[in-house]
Amino acid sequence: MMERLNRVNTVPVCPVDGREFETYGRIVKGYDFSELISYMETRSDIPENGNVYLPSVPEMEQAQVAGLLRDSFYGGMDIQVGYCNGRNTTYNGFEYHKGSEINIAVTDFMLVLGHTWEIRDNTYRVEDAKVFFVEKGTAIEMYQTTLHLSPCRVTDKGFKDIVILPRGTNTPLENRRQPVEEEGKLLLQRNKWVIAHPGREPLIRQGAFPGLLGENRELKY
Repeated sequence: MMERLNRVNTVPVCPVDGREFETYGRIVKGYDFSELISYMETRSDIPENGNVYLPSVPEMEQAQVAGLLRDSFYGGMDIQVGYCNGRNTTYNGFEYHKGSEINIAVTDFMLVLGHTWEIRDNTYRVEDAKVFFVEKGTAIEMYQTTLHLSPCRVTDKGFKDIVILPRGTNTPLENRRQPVEEEGKLLLQRNKWVIAHPGREPLIRQGAFPGLLGENRELKY
């Protein structure tokens, strides 16, 4: 798969078990995610068009591993377990959170990642991003300094991704205040700061800041 993805794309596609990934995150080991993966395989669908994202799925949060992650990985902080399924193939923009995100690949997919320290005046250059391949069954932690958005598919069938975050992330803001710092202009939802490509109308209509500079690249498979 990696060989084919690198052959058909003009940007390198890197593995998450290599040195290139070390500043973006790490592979999570020692947890049994089989109950969550089984739920996703049997009870979640890939939409015909676009993506579907559910921040919190109560049935998934009842899984034994969810409690273990809350008490161990997140040090007792409350978490939410949800998923993102879809057919995305383009960069579109980037988001980040204050707190690590766990992604569990129910299918193979690619991730387009950057670093928050590469943001300049609320803008980010497409050319600074790197692309990573995540193999089915792999769980990764993405650090809070890692820019990311939706996975990109590597087959016609689309992708399935389990997403675990601090509780309340990616939900509507209850109190929107005037920005104190420039970063405040990027705040779109609770614990969700976003830089969007100006041509990505769904994000722009939601109020995302149009700060992604360059071509909205499409990844091929």
